[in-house]
Amino acid sequence: MSEQEFPEPEVEVESIEPDQLKDRIDRGEEVFLLDTRATEEFEKWHIDGPSVTVHNVPYFEFLLGDVDEEVFEGIPDNREVTVLCAKGDSSEYVAGLLKERGYEVSHLARGMNGWAELYEYHELDTDADATIAQYQRPSSGCLAYLVVSDDEAAVIDPLRAFTDTYQQDARALGAELTDALDTHVHADHISGVRTVAEEFGATPIVPQPAAERGIEYDIDYETAENGNAIAVGETAIEVLHTPGHTSGMTSYRVGNVLFAGDGLFTESVARPDLEEGAEGAADAAGELYDTLQNTILELPDDTIVVPGHFSDSAEAENGTYTARLGDLEARMSALWMTREEFVDFIQSDMPPRPSNYEEIIETNLGQRETSDEKAFELEQGPNNCAASQDALTGD
Repeated sequence: MSEQEFPEPEVEVESIEPDQLKDRIDRGEEVFLLDTRATEEFEKWHIDGPSVTVHNVPYFEFLLGDVDEEVFEGIPDNREVTVLCAKGDSSEYVAGLLKERGYEVSHLARGMNGWAELYEYHELDTDADATIAQYQRPSSGCLAYLVVSDDEAAVIDPLRAFTDTYQQDARALGAELTDALDTHVHADHISGVRTVAEEFGATPIVPQPAAERGIEYDIDYETAENGNAIAVGETAIEVLHTPGHTSGMTSYRVGNVLFAGDGLFTESVARPDLEEGAEGAADAAGELYDTLQNTILELPDDTIVVPGHFSDSAEAENGTYTARLGDLEARMSALWMTREEFVDFIQSDMPPRPSNYEEIIETNLGQRETSDEKAFELEQGPNNCAASQDALTGD
């Protein structure tokens, strides 16, 4: 039975919007979630947090004529329960069953699809001669950035699903989008660079080494080469080739802000196996070590690192995922290792590859046509673009 075939519950069920649930979690409220998706989907990704208790019971266990009472074990009857599913249909049905039994219950509107639609804007407090905003996608940990100077704006690592957002926010700040940049060929989400260019006339820019992987865009694009600068209003975006995560991985720098892409995060470093596979991971890990030691760590300690992702273990400071480079060097043991130790460590405990990463890479190279609906579906789930966080930080 698909979710679309579920009958309407016989009682009225209150729904909660994804942003309302996120606000409750951010405030540290104790939240109990009943996730009714199939266990396989639940284990791939689910809503989590320090104040969140999540319990998985697949929806089909509630479809029996006489539901087994064991199904209700683990669902508290003395606190509010929020039921969720993939799209919001089966959760409403299950919430209705619970309400008929006297539970205090709501269901998450549009389910995990609605959760994946959340996209939050936070301005950074930096010394850069520009307004810099960080976009956060809680469902996957993806981060993108808007750089606004004078009446021009550039977006870095845009997501196709949110291209209208960047234009609206740029205009609210008195600017027009003039440039759309990727740091590399992404493996976890569908890039919005081409869509921003097509819809708003921005110049699409990709790193030169990334283009060499076989980009087949149906529009003209420019390349960013190491040492170059891209003018945006009264400021300049400096280009630094920082390979390791991929051969084309490129960081951008505005003042003391380093857009590190997927090379360096606030809680980890990149995984090296998404371009050449496991057989090429050792060489890529060595290249990443060289990049970190000889390029990134040569920058001033007060450089503000703004990464391409955040994980559940990352901590936001003043609402943004950023860190001083000197602080990262002091606390992240991966940055103290010898080259051999680093290569061995990075390969020792890598998480599963991002879901659908091969299709996503082909789409981002322009080698595959993917509809907006399919793109949204492909990129749902955890990003897994970082190495394991275990033992990465030291005291």
